[in-house]
Amino acid sequence: MQSAGRPGLLAGLDEAGRGPLAGPVSAAAVILPGSFPLDILDDSKKLDEKRRNTAAALITEKAAWGIGWAEAPEIDRINILRASLLAMKRAWEALAGAFPEYARAAFFKDAPAGALTAIADGLYCPDLPIPCRALVKADALVPEVMAASILAKTARDRMMLRYSWFYPEYGYDKHKGYPTKEHREAILRYGPSPIQRKSFSFKPVQLSLF
Repeated sequence: MQSAGRPGLLAGLDEAGRGPLAGPVSAAAVILPGSFPLDILDDSKKLDEKRRNTAAALITEKAAWGIGWAEAPEIDRINILRASLLAMKRAWEALAGAFPEYARAAFFKDAPAGALTAIADGLYCPDLPIPCRALVKADALVPEVMAASILAKTARDRMMLRYSWFYPEYGYDKHKGYPTKEHREAILRYGPSPIQRKSFSFKPVQLSLF
């Protein structure tokens, strides 16, 4: 784990939901205070649901954060990679709008050089008004990115639970849109749902769907 005790402020960015066949991709941007308890953080995929939710509650209480989304039609139109980066950009904008004191380095010319930078998990950075570095496996190395991965994951899980209320036959509360056997069979039985990513194809029901 890289130390959060670095000069200036660091915004961590990560996404959740690149692999599902339905629903949006979510992203989060997080700036942690120096006093944040780092021992509760980890890559969101390594935490069980209870630990993720506990960590997410503390992050939203103690940190500066924002959530961004790209919906299924956007994913179909611009592809999942660009949609993920767009969601990260929107997450940064949400953070900057809700916590302008943290984002001042992006908007004021007299801010100290390097006062605010960002690290995005993966190979690419979103289009941000601050310096950003892409880092593979940042969600397992950088506390701010770990926190972003947790918020992105828990936010998307809650969204898919809400979608399950409207489309209960698809089981979104269980598989969150990922290509499980149950989900594939539901799509074959009922056809694409209104939140289906129509640019995503898969066997054995590809020809039956699209």
